[in-house]
Amino acid sequence: MTPTSSPENDLTAVEGDPHDAQSSGTVTPAEGSQPLPADIAELSYEAARDQLVEVVRRLESGQGGLEDSIGSWERGEMLARRCQQWLDGARERLDDAVAARRPAESE
Repeated sequence: MTPTSSPENDLTAVEGDPHDAQSSGTVTPAEGSQPLPADIAELSYEAARDQLVEVVRRLESGQGGLEDSIGSWERGEMLARRCQQWLDGARERLDDAVAARRPAESE
């Protein structure tokens, strides 16, 4: 259940004002093309990751029936997307910071 293992998990960041994230001092997630359910969309990276770890643990243990496993897998996919959104947002912010620093170094 890796976030980049299939095309449906390929997220495209929607570009916003990079100065918004920089001025607030926080990392915000990049937006995905398909909206996530509100309970997942509001999760921090750490909360989504922790829930994803729990879903994987449950699936690996074989708990529950087929229907429960399918529901858990689907939730795990959405949690993985949420984690990837956060990572993409962090990468974009880091790239912006590096790009902003390069012109200053050449002067």
